[in-house]
Amino acid sequence: MASSDKRKQSLYFPEQMLKEIQEEAARQDRSLSWIVQKAWKIARKDIMKYPSVNELADDAPDDERGRDE
Repeated sequence: MASSDKRKQSLYFPEQMLKEIQEEAARQDRSLSWIVQKAWKIARKDIMKYPSVNELADDAPDDERGRDE
C-alpha cells in the first residue's frame, strides 16, 4: 500500500467560502482537508480546461511584458 504525503500547507479562502466548507465538513462529519481534497478531485478536469496565465499573455498583442527578457 502506498504511503501518502502529509505535508502541511496553508491555504487561504474568502471568509464566506471557508464557512461553507466548514458547514459541509460538519454535515458530513469529515475534516476540512477531506472536503477540499474531494472537491479538487471532482473539479480537476474542468479546471485543467482553463488557459494558463502564460497562454493568456501570449494572446495579448500590445502586452510589453517580457519583451526585454
